[in-house]
Amino acid sequence: MTKYPTGNAWLLSYQKKYIWRLIAGTVFVLCSTAFSVFVPNQVGKAIDDLKNSGVTYEIISRHAWLIIGASLISGVFLYFQRRTLINMSRFIEYDLRNDFYAHLQKLPLQFYQDNRTGDLMARATNDLGAVRQIVGPAIMYGEQTIFRCLIVIPIMFAISWKLTLILLITMPLVSLCVKWFGQQIHVRFEKIQAFFSDISARAQENLNGVRVIRAYAQEQAEIETFDKLNQQYVDRNLDLVKLSAVFRPLMQFLIGFGFAAILWYGGRETALGNMTLGEFASFNLYLEQLIWPLIAMGYVTNLVQRGTASLKRMHEIMQIEPTIRDSETEGQRDGEIKGGIEFRDLTFRYSDSTPEVLRDINLVIEPGQTVAFIGRTGSGKSTLMNLVPRLLDAAPGRVLIDGHPIREIPLQTLRENIGYVTQETFLFSETLAENIAFGIEKSEAPQIARAAAVAGLADDINGFPKQYETLVGERGITLSGGQKQRTAIARAIIREPKILILDDALSAVDTYTEEKILSELRSVMKGRTSLIVAHRISTVKDADLICVLDHGRIVERGTHEELMRHGGEYADLYERQLLEEELAAS
Repeated sequence: MTKYPTGNAWLLSYQKKYIWRLIAGTVFVLCSTAFSVFVPNQVGKAIDDLKNSGVTYEIISRHAWLIIGASLISGVFLYFQRRTLINMSRFIEYDLRNDFYAHLQKLPLQFYQDNRTGDLMARATNDLGAVRQIVGPAIMYGEQTIFRCLIVIPIMFAISWKLTLILLITMPLVSLCVKWFGQQIHVRFEKIQAFFSDISARAQENLNGVRVIRAYAQEQAEIETFDKLNQQYVDRNLDLVKLSAVFRPLMQFLIGFGFAAILWYGGRETALGNMTLGEFASFNLYLEQLIWPLIAMGYVTNLVQRGTASLKRMHEIMQIEPTIRDSETEGQRDGEIKGGIEFRDLTFRYSDSTPEVLRDINLVIEPGQTVAFIGRTGSGKSTLMNLVPRLLDAAPGRVLIDGHPIREIPLQTLRENIGYVTQETFLFSETLAENIAFGIEKSEAPQIARAAAVAGLADDINGFPKQYETLVGERGITLSGGQKQRTAIARAIIREPKILILDDALSAVDTYTEEKILSELRSVMKGRTSLIVAHRISTVKDADLICVLDHGRIVERGTHEELMRHGGEYADLYERQLLEEELAAS
């Protein structure tokens, strides 16, 4: 994605796509304004004609039809200007939302650890809506104001330059008012949007953690905390409302002051015969046409200040460069992946300021081999697994697939060939069938049933009233921990991946169910490279190779029998687990 130094430049890149709509809308605004400006002039002429020639049906009809015609044409162009410019803003909003969402999909896991979901949701909804106002209503009302002033003020000057000068005395005051209040609105609205992100994040965390809140009887405490945040949000909005409440009346006073001065001096000029009654009437109608544009200046300023504050917040996210992406310099390999994996002198840390998570890992895994990883919590097992699908990125040349550096393989190709059951199981708010078939373009019912059977989930599903059409609820809340894990396993199996990764995927099932699943999985894992992370020896004992990790290093490796004969960390862990099982059984 092209990077833009400022939010305005970024937004302009979207407007360029709809430049002809913008031009057409501008023409419609100009035409609508021009025909509406014709009406006061015609009213003035009608008054003078009636005064000079008397009241006749012919004069009234002629002027009436001209006024109706001009108003009708102005209304038609007004319709098209709104259809064109407001539709344009909706199209730009559509593009912005799609690109913002697509950009979020490309950002690394670390980004989501550093940024709250509620904050990102606020930027994608509230902030995006405020940005849309810049490229829609703000442009339309801004152009209306500019064109009306450019057309009307010269006409008013031609009618009476003295009255026009009186009007222009108040204009600098209005401009100063707009400038000062606009700055204040921008600062306050930016703070309001930031605080709205805090509220959104708090609500999102509470909804996701509703079970914990209820388990600890903290409902009332959380309600009170949210009430305080909500009150602060209301107070900040009320401060902005108070500012806006002063802004508009002050502008109307300045405009009204000019109107009163014109009415007094213009009435005097008409009485002295320096201008006709029709001219005075036209001048006042033109003045009335300027009142809304002058007030609209304040409205447009409000929209622009709010929009630019939100644009800045969205642009901050869009400027973050995805650290994990396809290489632009190295040759990309689109060939078939066989499943060979090599970790070569691998050392990994999450950032320069954090300690090493993995140290001097050297391991070659042949295609079709089953390799298990076991070790204490925090020994680096999950981190090592995340390096294979490039959810985390190791230094160049440290992770290889089929003998090629992993960065030479397109991300789409790499991840399509990997079935990954993560340590934290996530299910979507869809049916069981849709969750199992996630990521598969075409899936038949027998495929889904077969994957569920291998994962040991078929009996559970058949016991549900709607079976595979059962909705699992948000994040799989209606399923047990073991059922969620088995659904995730089925989701990985149905892909028929070249590389299967099971990261502590059987921790929530009992040993009997585990053995049943593993016996089914053995047939699936034949011919596929399988990486299994577990804490229980029973899960890994049949693997072709077992690696014991401790403090980021592989301290032992071998088969179950070899490691038992060695009598090291693995054998100690096995003895402890046997003792725990005996104590649990007694």
